[in-house]
Amino acid sequence: MTLPVALTGHDVIGQAKTGTGKTLGFGLPLIERVVVRADVDAGRAIEEKLSDSPQALIVVPTRELCTQVTNDLQTAGKVRNVRVLAVYGGRAYEPQVEALQKGVDIVVGTPGRLLDLAGQRKLDLSQVRALVLDEADEMLDLGFLPDVEKILTMLPTRRQTLLFSATMPGQVISLARRYMSQPTHIRATAPDDSGHTVASVEQHIFRAHSLDKVEMVARILQADGRGLAMIFCRTKRTAADVADQLTRRGFAAGAVHGDLGQGAREQALRAFRNGKVDVLVCTDVAARGIDVEGVTHVINYQCPEDEKTYLHRVGRTGRAGASGTAVTLVDWDDIPRWQLINKALELSFNDPEETYSTSAHLYELLKIAPGTKGILPRSERTRAGLAAEELEDLGETGGQHGAGRKGGGDDGTAGGKRTHLGGLHRGRAHGCPGLW
Repeated sequence: MTLPVALTGHDVIGQAKTGTGKTLGFGLPLIERVVVRADVDAGRAIEEKLSDSPQALIVVPTRELCTQVTNDLQTAGKVRNVRVLAVYGGRAYEPQVEALQKGVDIVVGTPGRLLDLAGQRKLDLSQVRALVLDEADEMLDLGFLPDVEKILTMLPTRRQTLLFSATMPGQVISLARRYMSQPTHIRATAPDDSGHTVASVEQHIFRAHSLDKVEMVARILQADGRGLAMIFCRTKRTAADVADQLTRRGFAAGAVHGDLGQGAREQALRAFRNGKVDVLVCTDVAARGIDVEGVTHVINYQCPEDEKTYLHRVGRTGRAGASGTAVTLVDWDDIPRWQLINKALELSFNDPEETYSTSAHLYELLKIAPGTKGILPRSERTRAGLAAEELEDLGETGGQHGAGRKGGGDDGTAGGKRTHLGGLHRGRAHGCPGLW
């Protein structure tokens, strides 16, 4: 639905459920519309139209999504020899600067590093004819908006602007129209799929006790037919802790969160894609856009912040027509938060059933064999594990906790606006180690 409109150069607001192919919805028109050497040779364009400066810019919220979109576009652009470059924090500047000097057609980047390179005159945005904001509602969120606005001031006023996301609240659309010229709003849904979530995802919501959750998760991970699994936690500390506990119980688990250096984040995601680990424990850094084949189970270890986060997390399974299972474990004190999500998404789980690792209905609903315990039997420990995946030296700028740029935020924001300084963090800053 987006291709004919985007190919003519019109502005588009594209909205479709997770896992339905939005990347190629904006990627193919960009690849088709950039002028490359083949166009000049075939007589479709004149020599003057060729440029070594980027002709298209894609801005994404996270580093992981940046590498994924880049890989997809490199694959799709092979025939036309389109040069695509990923630009994001946590990696050394030099290789990115060298690639820009050699010439690129499409740049995919996180806001922080894009602003850095543009500020140092290493990235020339004056030739950009098309801008894409992927996960647009996140990019126009208060944390990212100042950076996105700075990038917009560096672009030519006459350009094509494309916005894509699975969730697009009304206020985001009205804000987006400030940067767009007569946009076409395209909302793609299957005629038989009326709910907010993908119909092929089976959802289970349980009221669970925090001390029993790891045991519950360990049993759910032994469900019949379980492939790759993603476990979402609200904080970086919880994600690290759950990954450690599952590893001790015999599972091949890796973690992706903002306290890890970029090399470790990429190592875990690579090991997950390659099947060396089959459980990825992560914060919401991996909730948007990440596409890994074979994810059958998504587990919300803690109740998501809001309905948008829930939709994006659950959307990591049941992608491209496959089916999946989503399990959400809600603490007693998170029930009111869950009920708001339940109402917003018009789900039927307003009062989740109290559930423990020994509950019969847990085994029955999730197809767990009777007698399963929370430790993986040695005979089933067949994965190579995280250590088998090579840890790349990226020449990181921030040492062990590579924040990705001088004073940079966790996900490429210029001033670290998006690092959540919750009460615990502040307590630590005021010298209260007990809180930490």
